[in-house]
Amino acid sequence: MEMLQLISIIGALLILGAYGANQLGRLGPERPIYSALNLAGSAVLASIAIIERQWGFLLLEGVWAIVSALALLKRTQELRRSD
Repeated sequence: MEMLQLISIIGALLILGAYGANQLGRLGPERPIYSALNLAGSAVLASIAIIERQWGFLLLEGVWAIVSALALLKRTQELRRSD
């Protein structure tokens, strides 16, 4: 298997893992780890999209990464304020 394909699968599994755990009630979107998994997975896939020059996929994953990063930042700040 080509290395980029393996890396893409890992990125997709990070996103799908967070989504699946959420759907099964094991990981709520209010938890920072949910946003962190989405951020990591989408950043990996956005990087692959840049390498492969897949602009539509880059738009999707780039925006997903930005939204996930903002959500992670917000949740982290909320947790710090509550301590």
